[in-house]
Amino acid sequence: MYLKEIGTIPLLSMADEVKLAKMIDKGEELNKYIKSLELELGKEPRMEQIAEKMGISIEEVKDIRRRSHESGKRLTRANLRLVVSIAKKYVGRGMLFLDLIQEGNLGLIRAVEKFDHKKGYKFSTYATWWIRQAITRSIADQARTIRIPVHMVETINKFKKISRRLSQELGRKPSEEEIAKEMEVTVEKFREIVKVAQEPISLETPVGKEDDSKLGDFLEDKYSETPVISVTNELLRQDIIRVLKTLSQREQEVLQLRFGLDDGRQKTLEEVGAAFGVTRERIRQIEAKALRKLRHPNRNKTLREYMD
Repeated sequence: MYLKEIGTIPLLSMADEVKLAKMIDKGEELNKYIKSLELELGKEPRMEQIAEKMGISIEEVKDIRRRSHESGKRLTRANLRLVVSIAKKYVGRGMLFLDLIQEGNLGLIRAVEKFDHKKGYKFSTYATWWIRQAITRSIADQARTIRIPVHMVETINKFKKISRRLSQELGRKPSEEEIAKEMEVTVEKFREIVKVAQEPISLETPVGKEDDSKLGDFLEDKYSETPVISVTNELLRQDIIRVLKTLSQREQEVLQLRFGLDDGRQKTLEEVGAAFGVTRERIRQIEAKALRKLRHPNRNKTLREYMD
């Protein structure tokens, strides 16, 4: 039913895409202006204040919001078939076809938000990267189990110890900022630690007064990821990026293409060579040099903890 329905949605010309993207940009500019006005006023601005500051009518403000939202929906709907065509290539890798489509649609929405029409390329070319990234990342997250690395276990233990101590000293539950300051980490990093530290609930946990139903009976999606897997994968991704940044720009790009770190598809030496305008032998040399650097203990220590 879904596939038949999206097949009836008309495709867009490049001129249509640019027109819609410009309207989406107007909506984004309006949202940024409202946020800056909120900071200035110290509270959420009223529609009258927004219109007055922008020098337009309330109806015009509402019209920008409405047209921007509708443009985003239209650009998204016109490219749903692109998601399906890409998702088909990943069938048989541990996820149902409709789940692949759902993840790809999230990537498509992200592409709509990030698209810059001034670059001059078609939206489908840009969206393909985001769709592939969303699908391949979801497959990686849901199709394998990664244990918490050693350094994260130590950090979690430190977090619990500091949290208990501050509770005793303050006579109340400490705030995120107080614990983060004591741990010498940012609040964002602290929140990641909290997610990983969450204790899992058994699927055998009884539900209801009769204890004849279990929590697992109510969970439809057998692939749903735990906080541990989700956050550990994100930490692994961040650590890989951090390690790659110790290489030269050319070495980073070669490894990303060779190992499919961007779109999940590994490229041959010939393909990478063609992308850079050099021979396959030159790419092989760059790759070998980069891998030698990554084998150095100072670089690969953090990543080894994910594999031990």
